[in-house]
Order: sequence, then C-alpha cells, then structure tokens
Amino acid sequence: MNDVLISRQIAQELQVQERQVSAVLALLQEGATIPFIARYRKEATGGLDDTQLRTLDERLQYLRDLSKRREAILESVTEQGKLTDELKQAFETAQTKAQLEDLYLPFKPKRRTKAQMAREAGLAPLAERLFQNPNQAPETAATAFVNPEAGIPDVKTALEGAAHILVEQFSESPPLIGALREFLWNSGVVISTVVKAKQAEAAKFTDYFDYVEPIRAIPSHRALALFRGKQEGFLRVSLKPAAQKADVERATEQLVGRITRHFNWRSQNRPADNWLAACFQAAWGDKLLPHLESDLMAQLRERAEAEAIQVFTRNLRDLLLAAPAGHQVALGLDPGLRTGVKVAVVDATGKVLATSVIYPHPPQNQEQASIDALVALIRKHAVTLVSIGNGTGSRETDRLVTTLMKRHPDLKITKALVSEAGASVYSASALASQELPDMDVSLRGAVSIARRLQDPLAELVKIEPKAIGVGQYQHDVNQTQLERGLDAVVQDCVNAVGVDVNTASPALLRYVAGLSPSLAQSIVEYRNQQGAFSNRTALKKVPRLGPKAFEQAAGFLRITNGDNPLDASAVHPEAYPVVQKILKQSGRELRAVIGDKAFLSTLKPTEFTDDQFGLPTVRDILAELDKPGRDPRPAFQTATFADGVETMSDLKPGMQLEGVVTNVTNFGAFVDVGVHQDGLVHISMLADRYVKDPHSVVKAGDVVKVSVVEVDIPRKRIALSMRTVS
Repeated sequence: MNDVLISRQIAQELQVQERQVSAVLALLQEGATIPFIARYRKEATGGLDDTQLRTLDERLQYLRDLSKRREAILESVTEQGKLTDELKQAFETAQTKAQLEDLYLPFKPKRRTKAQMAREAGLAPLAERLFQNPNQAPETAATAFVNPEAGIPDVKTALEGAAHILVEQFSESPPLIGALREFLWNSGVVISTVVKAKQAEAAKFTDYFDYVEPIRAIPSHRALALFRGKQEGFLRVSLKPAAQKADVERATEQLVGRITRHFNWRSQNRPADNWLAACFQAAWGDKLLPHLESDLMAQLRERAEAEAIQVFTRNLRDLLLAAPAGHQVALGLDPGLRTGVKVAVVDATGKVLATSVIYPHPPQNQEQASIDALVALIRKHAVTLVSIGNGTGSRETDRLVTTLMKRHPDLKITKALVSEAGASVYSASALASQELPDMDVSLRGAVSIARRLQDPLAELVKIEPKAIGVGQYQHDVNQTQLERGLDAVVQDCVNAVGVDVNTASPALLRYVAGLSPSLAQSIVEYRNQQGAFSNRTALKKVPRLGPKAFEQAAGFLRITNGDNPLDASAVHPEAYPVVQKILKQSGRELRAVIGDKAFLSTLKPTEFTDDQFGLPTVRDILAELDKPGRDPRPAFQTATFADGVETMSDLKPGMQLEGVVTNVTNFGAFVDVGVHQDGLVHISMLADRYVKDPHSVVKAGDVVKVSVVEVDIPRKRIALSMRTVS
C-alpha cells in the first residue's frame, strides 16, 4: 500500500479530507514535528489539532507496518509457488493485521505437524476420498493405505493420519476463522478461578476467584488485573462460548454446526459420517478454540493496554499542565521523621540559595529550633512559597508550618502539599548530579519539591514519566507504546506552554519541537558561555542548530525582555512580516499594539493574508498580540487538609474533607486527603448524575471536596464520594 492509498484510508477513518492527510504526510516526511505542524501549518492541514495529528501518525505507522507485513507474506507465498491471482487480491485488500494473518495461516511455515507427516506418508487421498464420498466405510477405505514402510502399520493409524489432515484443513479457512472470531468476541465469556493451593497468597485478586464476564465488556483495569493474576500463578483464566456448562455444550454444538455448514457437510447417517463428525469436533476443540482463545485474549490485552496507556497519558497531561505558583522564591520541605526534614530554598528561577536539615519530629523533637531556622531562611531570602512533599511525615511537617504561620503572621507565605512522586528518582539521577553536583542526594529531593510548586512542568520533565505514578497497571502494558505515548504528551505540553530559552534546563529544552537532547545541551552550553540570548536569531549561532531545527523550535522558545517583544510570544519568526504589515498599515509602534485589545479587535484578518499566511495564522498572530506568551495552564490554588486527620484511623464515615486528585482511571479517581493513602471516588460516586468517563468530571491536580464512605484499614482502602450529601 503506497502513501496515496494510505492517505485515502486514513482520511476515511478520521473523516477528514484526503488533502489534509497528504499534507501531514508530506510535512512529516520533511522532518516537521507534530507540535510545529499543529501550531504553524494550519493552512496546509486544515486546522488539524495535535490530538488528531497524533492519531493520524499512529494510523500511519500501523498501515505502514501492515504494508511491510503484506509484502513479506506475498514474498513467502510466492516462494512456495502457491500465490494465485485470487489469493494475491485477498492479501492486497486485507484491512487489518488479523485478516492478513488469517489468510496467511495455511501457508505459514510451521513445525512439522501430524497432518504434514500424514501427507508425506501418502494419506491425503484417503482424507479427500472420505470427505468427498462419505458412503465408504472408513475402515474399508483405509485398508488400501496401510504401508508399514511409510509408518502406516494398520488401518487405525491410517485413519488417524487422515483425520489430522482434515482437522487441519477445517481449521485454516480464513473466512471461517474470521466469522468464529467475531462470534466469540460478541458472545464469549472470560472465566477466572483461583488456584486453590494459592488462595491465601492471592488475596489481592479476591474479586477474580469466581469471575465471569463477557469478553467484549471487560474494562481495561479488570482485564489487566486478570492477566497479572494469571501471570503470577494465582488465577486460571479461560475463554468459553458461554458461562454455564449446559450453555457451553449448546454453543459448542452450534459452533461445530457453523464449521460443517461452511464446508457444506451434514451428517446423513452414511458410513463415514460419524468419523467425519469427530473430525469437525476436533477441528473446533483442538484447533480453532485454542487458536481463537489465544487470539482474542491477545486482542483483549491489546485493547486494555491501549486504554491504560490513554488513561496514563491523560493523567500525565493534566499533571504537567497543573497550575504553576509562578516565579516566586520557594522553600521546599522533604519530610522525614527520624532522619529529619530536608530543607531547600530556591529563587524565582529555581536556583538553589540555601539547604539544611531540621529535626522537629520524634525522637529529636526540636520543634522550636526548627521553626526558628525556617523563619530565618524565610526572612533572609524573602520566601513567599512553602512546598511540602506528601510522603512520610508530611502531615506533621504541614502542622509545623501552620504553627510557624500562626506565630509569625507578618510572614506573607503560602503553603501547599505537593506530590513527591519521582523526587527520589530524580535525586539519584545523572541529571540531578549534573544540576546539583555538590549537593547530598537527600537534599536534592527538597530542591525538586520546591521547584515543582513553582512550575510543575519544568520540574516533572526531569523525571521519567513512568516514575510519576499516575497510571494504572503501567508495568503490565507494552513499554514501547507506553513510552512513545508519554513522550508525545510531554512534548505537546511543553510546546503548548512554551519555554524560556534563557532559564530552561536541558531536560525541558529537549522536548521542544525540533530539539534533540544533544541540541538542548548545546543551547545551555552556548548560553553559559555567551550569556543570555537577546533575540531568537541568536539561536542560529548555537553549534549544530541548523535551519530545520530553528524552523521547528523557534516559535516555542521565548525570550523575555529581549530586543524584540515578539520573541516573547508564540508568533513564529517566519511570520514577523505579517506583524510588520499590521504596524505599517496602522502607523503604530509594536509595543503600543501589544495588549491593546480595543485596537486589535478593529483589524480585519483578511487584509493581512497572502499566499504564505492564511486566515488561521493571521488570527493566531492577532490573538498573540493581544496576550503574548499567554500560559494555557489554570490559576494556582491549594487544598487545605483537615486538622487532626493524619492517618487512616482518623477517618470516619460521613467526614467532609478537601483533597487533591492524584490519579484518574476508567473506574474512578484517587484523591489524597492527607492520610498517606489515597482514597477512591468510584465512578458511580463522582457526581449526582451518570458519569461515563471520570475525566469529564475531574483531572489530576484538581482540588475537590469529598465525603468518607468507608474505611478498610486491613486492606488499606478508603471509599470516598463527591456526590451531594443530603
């Protein structure tokens, strides 16, 4: 399948015009990135957004992989001398990998089967004779094929060989396999039982000890739990055509009937009919059912993994685009009890100003000395933000800061608990060693906690997304696909917000469209040697940053207080002439135009379009002139945890609490209410109305009000509700 046919198919699937898809394929071929295409090539793509472009790119990869597989199969069948015009047409029109593999199954090189050995022994004519003319008695027909020298010592062996040939023949018909697969997907059920000898160890899989559910209805989290339970040896999982034994027998009879009808055969009490019926039964039970069970379980896993990856990427997007507290001096506290609370102060740009360790909690109990030390740091460095990690000792540390604020009301500080997920991973990373080379590993976590309150995106990009902990069964899914999906989300988020090229770390710059890790490092090294960039054009002087990289990256790199105010906006340098045209026509200076909503609203975008820049680009330019470099993230807010509620044992049904959403899954949302164990708001408890998708109600980072429904301390489970309390 060439790119023209691929474009046509994708256009039909996404319900967009073929020219839009062709334009995207051409841009990708030229080395353009998806964020760049989405933002700066709207005329070519007809305004496809980054989500549509990602879907398009995924389908492009799938169809190209399908095309490569098709070519390999055609070559294999040709080499076998079995490729007919009809078969070639079937291969070339197969729309999915499953259809392609079904067609290839009879020709797929495999280990020597019993059917192959029977053919080699000369039993194919016997199988064909009995199938075509069942009026012959099998034993009589088989007598002529007894050949001890060929390994056929008697009639029984001859009939067994002939049966193997027919069973294989009956189980390798592509249309039949496709029809049976569809039937089982729509009507089959997955049955799970516990391995009796491991019942005690399998407590976490209690819900699946005696479990039955239609395969097509199983949500991703349950499917992945089943697969994990099976992999760990706690569960037996199988696919059946029905749930009850009697229903299974009836369904099996119907399915075998479909096979016999497909081969235009029915029992008429002829001498060979019972023998043939047994062959059809074996084709279903020994070949087709195991094959389809494996196939459909793989399909279930693939679908579940895709959903799980989608959940993970949506949560990661929400977390990365969480509200930043902004450029303020921040004090980060990495809580600890016996080992003390690690302290770090960072300036508005994230530069470390001071570090220390305090011991306010048992066994040292140096509360007053700790408060005095913190107050001294806050006053010395004009701290306005206090960021507290939510790990062990967080509530005690939060209480310490509350006491500090009450005793020193003149200190105008805002405190917030932040997730410290991944902070320890960052602390021990090579990146942290490079950024904070002379700092103890234990103190680096406090630095990260302070910075992630200032700007979650800039700090979290330094941590492997999988370590942030906002996924479901993330270790059970395809790691290559997960990594690809997560990287795409990080890239989209970074480019949606934009990056200050004069303060950004290499970890953040590497996600800017067009920049590789090595180019990001080159930018920082050049900046360190030559000083801050005064304009975007100066980026061209960075070693190895060529025209293509500049084209892709420039619009997403911001330079504040530089030579040209446009460099602080999302207006791409290639479009600066459009702005000049606006200024020339209006007779106004650039700085006077920026932010003048009344003036900008009088302009007609159509007056500034030309062959290169169409209406979408001009409208984007005018929006940027209105609010240059605007941040798409929400306003900063904090949650207030209830006093006296610090452990699960403090929770009581009916309590009204405030918390922060930490993770959203297909079955609900997890909320941190300050007791070191997130509670679950089940999808049925998210709102007073029916909720189909939890993401439509909440997202990671949201501050929400919940009520406690149930507390199960032994199983460490907290049930919460966001429904209106009557």
